[in-house]
Amino acid sequence: MYIKRVDGPRAVTLADGTVLTLADLPPKDTRRWVASRKALVIRAVEAGLLSRKAALERYALSDEEFDLWHKAVTEHGVDALKVTSLQKYRQL
Repeated sequence: MYIKRVDGPRAVTLADGTVLTLADLPPKDTRRWVASRKALVIRAVEAGLLSRKAALERYALSDEEFDLWHKAVTEHGVDALKVTSLQKYRQL
């Protein structure tokens, strides 16, 4: 049995005690970004499972898009990532 070599940890334990692994992340070819998938990528980067650069490359995200997701989660929680809630949480 062979284990694929990856940079960084294979799994991390989050603050709430749950374990997040690379297998839990959305597929690389994800087209439909729902709030839960966005939050999962943000949590993985914050926990050190995935570097920011690796996340941007893996999911073809721009710096601005990732920053918007991160800001929304840190300031308002996962609900702020929902498309239907953009107006509610948008800051001018």
